[in-house]
Amino acid sequence: MFLKKKIIKIRDVEFKEPNAIDRALDKFFLFAIPKFVTPNHLTIIRYITVPVVFFLLIYQYYFWGLLLFIFSAFTDALDGALARTRKQITDWGKIHDPLADKLLIGFSGVVVISQYIGVEVITIIIILEVLTMIIALGFYDKNNNSGAKLPGKIKMIFQSLGVGLLLVYAVQSLPLILLFATILLHISIFFSIFNLFFCLLISKSI
Repeated sequence: MFLKKKIIKIRDVEFKEPNAIDRALDKFFLFAIPKFVTPNHLTIIRYITVPVVFFLLIYQYYFWGLLLFIFSAFTDALDGALARTRKQITDWGKIHDPLADKLLIGFSGVVVISQYIGVEVITIIIILEVLTMIIALGFYDKNNNSGAKLPGKIKMIFQSLGVGLLLVYAVQSLPLILLFATILLHISIFFSIFNLFFCLLISKSI
């Protein structure tokens, strides 16, 4: 019973209220975004950039792929901050924001992770993501699928940094960059496993 209460309490930890990062983004970036632009618009932009990034990486335009990847990943930070600061959190955004992130990391990772680290690493990442999504879609209703959760968000940060560094390595082949990227991606796998079990425990407590 104690564990179940703890799980439910952790489950309800969400990013609904603006945090320090949101306030910093609001001060330096969000003010420039017109009021008619919603967080969902930024998510749609990220969807559009995914195949373009994939195309650039497939044809080894790594510099432009890196720039577009950074832009696309930055829209992830912006749409979340925008949703919280302007009180524009939607059910659509709760589903499609993380899905767009997974597609960005997945398609980019298929190219650079398999090329510079190993096919097995991107395979493990994709399998863990698919399993987590199956559990989420199978057990979460709209009330339970209520926003970004801490383990998944931390995992996403490590994945983005790891793939981003691999793209930097593709442009500037410094062994230290590859080392840091490899470490970050392996840490992201740890958090992916933790997030998977976290989702399993939540599903059992519903």
